Amino acid sequence: MPCPAVPARRNRCYHAHMIVKAMPHNPLSRLGRAIQRWLLGSWRTLLFGVMMISLLFSPASYRRENRRAAAYQIVLGTSGNLIWFSVLSALVSLILIRIVVVTALSYGLSRYALEMVVRVLVLELIPLTAALFVALRRTLPDGVELSEMRSRGELHAMRQRGLDPVRLEFFPRAVAGVFSVLMLAALSCILSLVLTYLSIYGFNHWALPGYTRVVGQIFNPAVTMIFVLKTLFFSLAVSLIPMASALYAAAGAPLHSRSKAANELAAMVRLFAVLLLIEAASLMGNYY
Repeated sequence: MPCPAVPARRNRCYHAHMIVKAMPHNPLSRLGRAIQRWLLGSWRTLLFGVMMISLLFSPASYRRENRRAAAYQIVLGTSGNLIWFSVLSALVSLILIRIVVVTALSYGLSRYALEMVVRVLVLELIPLTAALFVALRRTLPDGVELSEMRSRGELHAMRQRGLDPVRLEFFPRAVAGVFSVLMLAALSCILSLVLTYLSIYGFNHWALPGYTRVVGQIFNPAVTMIFVLKTLFFSLAVSLIPMASALYAAAGAPLHSRSKAANELAAMVRLFAVLLLIEAASLMGNYY
């Protein structure tokens, strides 16, 4: 028996009502689900970090094939970024040094110019810039590559052959990310200190004792410890978060283009949020 005809206007109102009813319009429920996803991603990242630390102290991770994979990723991740980041860091350092020195001279604060340059450039900007550079150039693309390998079944095929993809694929990339951030940050800090001296005092050695004394006063034990811990946490966040997202996110599900973009965006947002929290904690430790 055919259904009775429904007026067009009533039919449209009925469908609109059903669509609105089906939509999750409760802000608290959306916030709860977002917090749940964030906590789940943080927990998986923590588990992945514990796994990487256990592999770091495992003798099996230093067999010949594992050493070769780790060395290849370290060289690939560091050599490709070393020259470009050094040039970029030198240019940005010269610009910032000039801005700070000219501003301090215009306000009659030339005696504080050196301390301002070292604190702003070396303590704050260089570690964060090195972490972001390695994330955009290496670890985030590595996470995408590992996600594509998982979607194609390559990681499952490695397990069927008796190989451990976490030890052979994830661990070398994580170690390479940590090493790259530490290497780029250390090299850029030394380069920035040399450029600061040359920009302020020129090519002479008479101001070297006073310069080293001011730098030593800035890098007291507390500031040095905070600087080292901040750089280390930056390197761990940059290395672990993209790899953990590639390993755990939607495990076993096909990786379509939209879901892949969503996973990449979620990993990037989580990474930037963690970097911001680490930077805020270091600022509180240095200046409060």
